[in-house]
Amino acid sequence: MPERKANVGNISISSDRLFLIAGPCVIESADLCRRVAERAAGAAERLGVPFIFKASYDKANRTSGSSFRGLGMKKGLEVLARIRKEFGVPVLSDVHSPEEAAAAGKVLDCLQVPAFLCRQTDLVQAAARHGKAVNLKKGQFLAPWDMKNVVAKAEEAGAKNILVTERGTSFGYNRLVSDMAALPALASLGRPVVFDATHSAQMPGGLGSATGGSREVAALLARAAVAAGADGLFLEVHPNPDKALSDGPNSLRLADLEELLKVCLDIKAAVA
Repeated sequence: MPERKANVGNISISSDRLFLIAGPCVIESADLCRRVAERAAGAAERLGVPFIFKASYDKANRTSGSSFRGLGMKKGLEVLARIRKEFGVPVLSDVHSPEEAAAAGKVLDCLQVPAFLCRQTDLVQAAARHGKAVNLKKGQFLAPWDMKNVVAKAEEAGAKNILVTERGTSFGYNRLVSDMAALPALASLGRPVVFDATHSAQMPGGLGSATGGSREVAALLARAAVAAGADGLFLEVHPNPDKALSDGPNSLRLADLEELLKVCLDIKAAVA
C-alpha cells in the first residue's frame, strides 16, 4: 500500500513513522495546557515521535448541560496559540459549525471535525477551506468504508492534508466496540489513519449524567491499534485524570505517556 502522508503545521507525518496527537480533553486552564504540552512534547522529542498538541476550547457534546465545556473559543484559541509559540508544536481543536471553522482556521494547524458531526457537509467543507490540515473523526454510527464520502467532501473543498480517525462504534447502550479491521479499511482511503484510544474506551453516558470509561482499556486498545496498522495515536492525557473536568475516567495519566509510546514504537517496529 502506498505511503500515507500529510503536513500539519511545521511537521510532516506519514504511515512509516508513528505520530502522536495528545493533550487534555478540554482546556481547563492555560497552566494545565502548558504542563501537559511540556511533558508530552519532551517525551515525543526523546522518542523521535512527531507530536501535535490537542485540547478542546469547547466540548459541545457533554452528557449534561451543566458540565464544564472549556474556556470558550476566544480564550481557548489564545491558549492554543501560546502553546504553539512556546513549544513549537502544531495545535488541534474541534470545530462545531462553519462559523467556528472560519475563526479557528486562522489559529489552528489542524481543524478537527467531531465524530458526531462527520456527516455535516457544510462543517466538513468549511473546515477544509482554510488551507490547514483537517482531522475527520469517524462517527460511532458509520462504517469505516463510508468515510470515503466524508474525505471526498473535504477534498472537494480544497483540503490537501487530511487525517482520518477511528474512535469506536456504538455497540448497544453505553458501550463502544473497536473493530481493528476498520483500520486497514480507513487506510485504503490513502490518508494517515489515527486511532483515538481514549475516546474508544468511553462508556457514553455510563455514569448517568456523565461519560464513564477505562484508561486501562485505552492503553490496551492503543497497543492493539498500532499492531493493526494505525499510523498515529490520539490520546487524552491529564496530570490527574480523576480530577479532570472532562473525560477523566478514560484519560491516561500524563506520567504514563512516555512508557506507552515506547511500547507502541516497539510494536510498530515488530510489525513493519
